[in-house]
Amino acid sequence: MIKDIDIIQVSGVLSGEVSAICYDSRNCEKDSLFVAVSGLKLDGHAYIEEAVDRGAKFVVHEKDYSPPPGVTSIRVLNSRAILGVLGKNFYNDPSSRLCLIGVTGTNGKTTVTYLLEAILKASGFSVGVLGTVNYRFNNKEMPAPHTTPESYELQNILRIMVDQGVTHVVMEVSSHAVDLRRVDECSFDMGIFTNLSQDHLDYHKTLESYFQAKKRFFAEIIPAGKKNYAYRMIINGDDAWGQRIVDEIGSKLPYRTFCIENKCDMTAERYAFSLEGTRTDINAGGNRFAIFSPLIGKFNLYNILASVAAASLLGIPESFICAGVENLRNVPGRLEKVSVPGEPEVFVDYAHTEDALKRVLQNLSPFKKGRIITVFGCGGDRDRGKRPLMGKAVTAWSDLAILTSDNPRTEDPLSIIGEIEKGMGGNSTRKLLPGELKKNANEKGYVVIPDRREAIETAVTLADNSDIILIAGKGHENYQIIGEKRIPFDDRHVAREALMNKRHEAEH
Repeated sequence: MIKDIDIIQVSGVLSGEVSAICYDSRNCEKDSLFVAVSGLKLDGHAYIEEAVDRGAKFVVHEKDYSPPPGVTSIRVLNSRAILGVLGKNFYNDPSSRLCLIGVTGTNGKTTVTYLLEAILKASGFSVGVLGTVNYRFNNKEMPAPHTTPESYELQNILRIMVDQGVTHVVMEVSSHAVDLRRVDECSFDMGIFTNLSQDHLDYHKTLESYFQAKKRFFAEIIPAGKKNYAYRMIINGDDAWGQRIVDEIGSKLPYRTFCIENKCDMTAERYAFSLEGTRTDINAGGNRFAIFSPLIGKFNLYNILASVAAASLLGIPESFICAGVENLRNVPGRLEKVSVPGEPEVFVDYAHTEDALKRVLQNLSPFKKGRIITVFGCGGDRDRGKRPLMGKAVTAWSDLAILTSDNPRTEDPLSIIGEIEKGMGGNSTRKLLPGELKKNANEKGYVVIPDRREAIETAVTLADNSDIILIAGKGHENYQIIGEKRIPFDDRHVAREALMNKRHEAEH
């Protein structure tokens, strides 16, 4: 259990069976090992006594602690980092027994994991996925409390996957996961970088700090895994931050780039977008092949290129790559279409940053016949600096914006909306009152409707069949966080109900 752990001090006996590892004292049992982690909100050292009362026989800690008779204390420098090492040792290093691919970046992580999953399944492999939507393998799904699981749970899940025959795991690697050392003890075969733009500055404080967390995944974590693939990094060469990764560590870690605009190892030479999907000719070092995906938009073409580049470096034949990409009809909450022919085109998307909103709206613009109506808000207790930027992006690319609540959490929803409004004054955009909203209005404007259900219903009521509605921010989420409570709420269900009601009223 304590292999590869730097120990500062031991009090007690270092022999004996460990039944389980716990870092939440409520989960401790007889003969378990409790790791006292200093968390962002709670300090595990305050719960050592409870853990021991519940049967913990060993305690790993950073701060001063004198154990009672029969309990062994092991003092270390960083309990959080040690939690992953203990998990790896307890579960016998599961990531070394499968192909593990990490996907990191601000936008696109979820879609890339779905694409790679589809390609690997088309190739006959047993695939596990860990990401924002859920954790899944062998037709089983588990809810995802974090984009990337805590280090101990991660080792546990990987062990279960190995034992049940999973051969490949594709994992979203968040900047929080890197910074909080959740993935340090995983042996990655390959890492993919999608892009980077402003997000999570409530945690990272600066964009440079956010980038350094992403960079650490490639510079430190992947090399530590000591896997043997010829190419260890797949990097978006059109992204300035991706180019920085290449410039700063490309000489130490073999890489391959993908691009649309620049010259790269893998490029999309010709492409065409429609509301039915994307067609492109891919040039991979002189080897050219055509591919079709039901996913739409230029930003999804980048996601396709990232997954195709990774799959090709894993040695997967083109026929399986093309089949996998074509098989993926949609990704939950990622430009997911919820309308049917004869209705306005209604899409639900997880876009919750300025860059993501801009990309989605730019990609919908060529299909515009009437208006683009965007329903969006910003999450509470999160990066406040992006709020006016998101407002500016939406008014630049929408005809009508309906400003509403997202997950306000403990903030006042109207205060959040007020901060978004600071970026919404330009582009000849005028604030409208709900009573001024009309069908077929040509004037650019925005309206504030704090209730999210009412905002979505208003958008659907106002839209003609020639209009496009984008409902942004929450994507696949089936809840809304108001205060400390999670209230059932799914943008997709609410939009479908509104569309059905509209159709019913038209028929009668």
